[in-house]
Amino acid sequence: MSVSDLDPVPAVALLARPGAARERLREALAHADVQIVLEDDPMTLEPQALHDARPQFVVIALEAAIEDALERLEPALSTPGLTLVFDEAELAARRDGWEAQRWGRHLAAKLHGHQQVLPPGAEDEPALQLEPGLPSTPPVPKETALQTHLEQARSWADDVPADGLYSPPAHLHEPVALEQALAALQPVLPETAAPVQAAPEPPPVPAPVPAAAPSVFTDHTAWSLVDEASDAPAVASAATSTESAEPAFDTGHLSLVDLDAAAPAGSRSGALLVLAGIGGPDALRRLLAALPSGLAVPVLVHMRLDGGRYGNLVKQMARVSPLPVQLAEAGQRATAGEVHVLADDIGVHAAADGLYFQSEAQGISIAALSAEHSALVLLSGADLAHVGPALDLAAAGAWVAGQVGEGCYDPAAATAVVAAGMVAGEPQELAQVIAARWGLDDDGDAA
Repeated sequence: MSVSDLDPVPAVALLARPGAARERLREALAHADVQIVLEDDPMTLEPQALHDARPQFVVIALEAAIEDALERLEPALSTPGLTLVFDEAELAARRDGWEAQRWGRHLAAKLHGHQQVLPPGAEDEPALQLEPGLPSTPPVPKETALQTHLEQARSWADDVPADGLYSPPAHLHEPVALEQALAALQPVLPETAAPVQAAPEPPPVPAPVPAAAPSVFTDHTAWSLVDEASDAPAVASAATSTESAEPAFDTGHLSLVDLDAAAPAGSRSGALLVLAGIGGPDALRRLLAALPSGLAVPVLVHMRLDGGRYGNLVKQMARVSPLPVQLAEAGQRATAGEVHVLADDIGVHAAADGLYFQSEAQGISIAALSAEHSALVLLSGADLAHVGPALDLAAAGAWVAGQVGEGCYDPAAATAVVAAGMVAGEPQELAQVIAARWGLDDDGDAA
């Protein structure tokens, strides 16, 4: 039985410019068993036409040319109950063969709301389920069934040869009960005469009471009032010596402590690093949208994009993120409570007052983060080369998590960290954990 037999066919709108990307997405939707209620170019589509089509899902091929069109369609795209699925137009146009089939299965799973992403014939074998309850009682053998064997053994008992070479010694006899053996070991006491009445014992002599230690409080009859006139100088001198012994507390040189300067350098070098790739825009959008409006650490986002259009990614995420989103530049300091999108040639280095961005040909280095005060999230499409450094950072005390669920189109790196014992969850669930650990309340204090 297919999924369409159980659930109604989802209504999907396809928004893409004419070209190879649009054709690839149309083929994927055709195999996903959905109803395409609208297929149009977002450059010419009116918001009312999209609203009248009443889709449940909107699949959008992202490219730089449709940025202004998406802003114009924002009222229709923000309809409650409408789910947006983003895909890079260049990636969709190049996707072919096995990769296209794999992406199509993940897209169908997301549209139908199930977890069946394996190709036909590769479904998991059903696991054996143990049923509760006591095991059945084995049958008890009936005495009638054993009676025949007992009679046969009794008839053969006389024919069994006995051992005539051994004869027990004469002093041995059959064993007796344990009580009889213990009684035989007890000595026999002679009969005693009648007891003679004993003379009364003299009363015990009381033991001498030890002398009490001398004390000034022994005789209370000698107490008397203190002569204040005669003892006043002694009391005054004792008070004077006590006052002179107390150290003087000088309040003239007190000053406020610079808490930011007193904090350890590692706490100011902490950050939340988010790594993503294929399928990452949708997962990143869900993660940032669920974050609170204040965080105690900066958010660093690194997602490889063909063509390096990171400015467009900043615009897309700024629409949904409650935190400010900006593009990281070399020499700039990472600000807590802000989202910094990192290009492929931007890395970080830790200084005494926090993290600073710098030009790095290899990009972001996970080892540059302070493990004790940092967090790392691997979303869909994260590079497998980041798994090893991520686990090393976790071993040093960092909080590391990986995305799971139907929206994870490329789960290789995220699944690897989850299999190693790290935190797993949907992007919204991971955002809730981050908010609980690094969120700020209305007064700006850490949660």
